[in-house]
Amino acid sequence: MKKSIPYCLLLLVSFWLFSCEKADEYSSAPRENFEALWKIMDEHYCFFEYKDVDWNDVYARYSVQVTDTMKQDQLFKLLGEMLNELKDGHTNLISSFDVSRYWKWYEDYPANFSEDIQENYLGTDYMIAGGMKYKKLSKDVGYIYYGSFSNAVGETNLDYILMYFKDCKAIILDVRDNGGGSLTYSDRIAARFLDNKITTGYILHKTGTGHNDFSRPYELTLIPSERVRWLRPVVVLTNRHCFSATNDFVNKMKMMPHSTILGDRTGGGSGFPFNSELPNGWSVRFSASPMLNAAMEHTEFGIDPDVKVNMLTEDMQRGKDTLIEAALQLIERMNIKI
Repeated sequence: MKKSIPYCLLLLVSFWLFSCEKADEYSSAPRENFEALWKIMDEHYCFFEYKDVDWNDVYARYSVQVTDTMKQDQLFKLLGEMLNELKDGHTNLISSFDVSRYWKWYEDYPANFSEDIQENYLGTDYMIAGGMKYKKLSKDVGYIYYGSFSNAVGETNLDYILMYFKDCKAIILDVRDNGGGSLTYSDRIAARFLDNKITTGYILHKTGTGHNDFSRPYELTLIPSERVRWLRPVVVLTNRHCFSATNDFVNKMKMMPHSTILGDRTGGGSGFPFNSELPNGWSVRFSASPMLNAAMEHTEFGIDPDVKVNMLTEDMQRGKDTLIEAALQLIERMNIKI
């Protein structure tokens, strides 16, 4: 029988694995820092095979561009471009003067969200609890907007919100433009929509320096909250900006019996990130432990919605949010009785 492992224990195991990667002696030499970064990624990055990245080829193409006379900003730009070969939103090079980043996971796609238009629905009389904005759009439909999994949400916050909607038939839970944060809140919120314990996915850890040296998959489970729960329809609104912990949350909500995911494909970001240090003091964050869904599939490049809806220009010109309107229509068609 498989046993699930808490995130905190997984974190401790992985921290131990990477604690040796801290640079021992300072050096600003471009060649030394290039070699150190390439090696850190070569030994510990987790998606080489899945993304079909030939890291040796990357070495050959970038190594010839490193010179002993490079300025720090030139080296930083080159190393940032090398990391972008991984197409990973969790991978950044961090110096005292800049942070490299890969944003193509949302830049080339429709925004499908407008804060100005959202105000037409929220108004100014919405309520706020634990980073969540909420109000009733009608007597039958509640609306919750959660813009960041970095904003703490407590159990009592969730009790109050769900009790406030106790006479509603359905909830619209909007996580658009939520770039992630804490997996703890992903579990805490999702557990309110669950009626039985489920396996939500698996996590693997690197066990060696080879690109495919992974542990066996550790099962991740979610148990229903013992507090106020919502076991009626919930429509989760998504767009390409749903990343990392939000991607994890959508993965869980997609499994809920009363949930419908509506909107655009999420941005992805399923690699558990960790940090290491270069000899010149710059740090690198990267995906080190892949998290899979319950079917043992990668969600690194996002999760498709159950109902695909994009914002329409004509709706936006009228101040309408196409996704919220589609959710309202979907709920109306459900003919829910409570």
